[in-house]
Amino acid sequence: MTTRTATCACGGLTATCEGEPNVVSLCSCLDCQRRTGSAFGLVAVYPREAVSVNGASNAYGRIAESGNPSTMHFCPTCGSTVFWEAESRPGIICVAVGAFADPTFPMPVRTVYDESRHPWIGFEAATRL
Repeated sequence: MTTRTATCACGGLTATCEGEPNVVSLCSCLDCQRRTGSAFGLVAVYPREAVSVNGASNAYGRIAESGNPSTMHFCPTCGSTVFWEAESRPGIICVAVGAFADPTFPMPVRTVYDESRHPWIGFEAATRL
């Protein structure tokens, strides 16, 4: 079984994930753009029971563009968002793909919020939602 660990920039907050993610998605919503400071966010979705979190985190609750409440968990020292949880999906945890710092991580298989995507991003995924 594959084990991967997502880590904040300073190493104080980790999320160790067992197995492969349910899905890897590229999100172009404005919230992900603000959260990452990039033009998009990449998320790996895991069953909650497959993820163990270690270290202190601060939480920031917000209403996602979908209208659903979500809670972002970030390192209180370096500020890196490592994972988040959506109230509408209590059995899953979303982990920031960049926090794995693994160039062999599976590529996204779907995209969401394409209407907010920067036109110079040429990524085409297998499924659009």
